[in-house]
This record gives sequence, C-alpha cells and structure tokens, in this order.
Amino acid sequence: MYKIGIIGAGSFGTSLAIHLAKKGEDVRLIVRNPEKLKAMEETRSNESFLPGVIFPDNLKLFQHNEDGLEDCDVLLFAVPAQNFRFALEKGIPFIGEKTVVVNVAKGIEQGTLLRMSEVAKILAPEAKYVALSGPSHAEELGRGMPTTIVAASEDEEVAKFVQELFSNETLRVYTNTDMVGVELGGALKNVIALGAGISDGIGYGDNAKAALMTRGIAEMKRLGVKLGADEATFLGLSGIGDLIVTCTSMHSRNRRCGIMIGEGVKPDEAVKRVGMVVEGITTVVAARQLAIKNGVEMPITEGIYRCCVAQSIDPAEAVKRLMTRAFKNEMD
Repeated sequence: MYKIGIIGAGSFGTSLAIHLAKKGEDVRLIVRNPEKLKAMEETRSNESFLPGVIFPDNLKLFQHNEDGLEDCDVLLFAVPAQNFRFALEKGIPFIGEKTVVVNVAKGIEQGTLLRMSEVAKILAPEAKYVALSGPSHAEELGRGMPTTIVAASEDEEVAKFVQELFSNETLRVYTNTDMVGVELGGALKNVIALGAGISDGIGYGDNAKAALMTRGIAEMKRLGVKLGADEATFLGLSGIGDLIVTCTSMHSRNRRCGIMIGEGVKPDEAVKRVGMVVEGITTVVAARQLAIKNGVEMPITEGIYRCCVAQSIDPAEAVKRLMTRAFKNEMD
C-alpha cells in the first residue's frame, strides 16, 4: 500500500482519488474550500463533479497540506495549469528524496511559456516528476469505465512505477520518455477542441470538424518537433487520442465553450457558463506566443486566438480566412 496525496479536488483529482482508493491505496484528497469539504464529508461524494459516485472508505479528506501530505510516497497535482506553480510551491515541503510527483494539468504557463515539467524543474529540480496525459474524461474514469493514458517521465523507471501504481482492469497506462511531446499534445489539443466546438456552434458539419482535427494535429506536431518532441508522440494517446476525445465529447469543457462562442456568445460569458476553467482559452495565448517565437506557422491557433482572446474577428470570418489561405502541399 502506498500513501498518495492529491492536491486538487476538481473532477479529475477526485476521479483519480476514487480510482486509487479502489485499488487499495491510502489516498488523501486535499479540499481547500471548507464548505465543499463539509459537503463531501457528509455525502462521501463530490456531487459537483461526480454525482452519485460514493467514495471508498480508504479515501480520506483534508483541508490543509500539513494534515494530509506528510510522508506521502506520491504527490499528485490536479489543479489548472495556471495554478500549478503556486500549488507546487506549497507542496515542496512534503516532497522527500523518494517522493514521486505526478501532474495531470494540461497547459502552458502564461508569461513564461513553460511546460509544467519545466516549472517543476525550476522549483523542485530533484523531484521524480511524471506527467499523466491522454484521453481521460473524469466523468468516465471516476465511474470505472475503460480508459487508457500515458505516464511520461525523463526517468523511465519512475514512469514504470506510476504505470504499475495506476493500472488495473479499468485503467491501462503506457509509458513514454518524450516529455516535450506528451505535455505539448495535452496542452495544444485543448486549443483545437475549442475550435471544434466553434465549428459545431456555427452549424458546420462533420467535414469541417474532421478537417479541423486533422490539420490541428499537423499544427501541434509542427510546434512540438520544433521544440524537440518526437513526431510519433503526436500519433499516440497524448496526441491524436486526447484530441479525438476532446473534440467530439460533450464532457469536454473546451468543446462546450467553443459551441457557445460559435453560437454568438461572448468568450468571457461562455467561460462563465461552463463554470470551470477552460484550458483552451488560456493555452491559446501561450501557444500563439510560442509559435511566433519559434517561427512556426499555426493558422488554426491564430484564428482561435483572434476569435476568443483578441476578439478582432468573428468565428465565421476566421473559418473563411483558413479556407482561403495560399495553396500548399498537405505534407508541408
């Protein structure tokens, strides 16, 4: 039995807490909000995100790091990407020599343009760091539906440890040492999913969405390879796998937000209606800056930025500009 501390009691943090507790691990879930903590203690569930899913008895709830994270073998961070730096800083006192740090946030830090592993390397350079990514809606994972993800680490042995710790008959974990590719795939697919939702909201059909997803993965791959990723990673779970599930499911916050924007709702209002962090909105800013900085052409990302952040063009105009760009070879 391993002692696992989870920072972040949102949908994915809760679903992983339930999953690991069902496996028999000693799981400690940190719930910052005292009112939410009280409600979760009373119902033994997280009705906001996983209604009707009852916590196993060995899932313990705590409000403060000091009460729940002492001597944990694994610290799992399940907070939005833009909050990861702050959460990790608060968790550093509990990271020992043998502690494995697992992160599930998918994004690029605004301002610094750093991936989450790069943030971790600055703040906790000796930490045994693993990124978990792939097509994994919390609503399904928390209910024990079959799911497959990837554990990425520069240290293959640490990735294998996480693979064995998390895997069972409902969750299969693969390993990968391409941290750049796995993290960029998980981050950039949220931008493309926002675009897929916009396409649906406008009323375009399957042809448009298929085109957007296919050219989107090409765009993701271009930037990834420029930054040192393995091209093959984008054809795996953290690339095309995560892109498919995020672009096609109503579980996807990015797609739901995009649908509203395509229907004419202002981006800020659409985010408010989703009621949770929409990573695509924050990631598109950093992704665009990375593309410009590295001289990588990313026209879909640029169009989504102009629609959702700069708000300088409407969605239909963005599509028109994409469709009337200069002709080129598909492989370029």
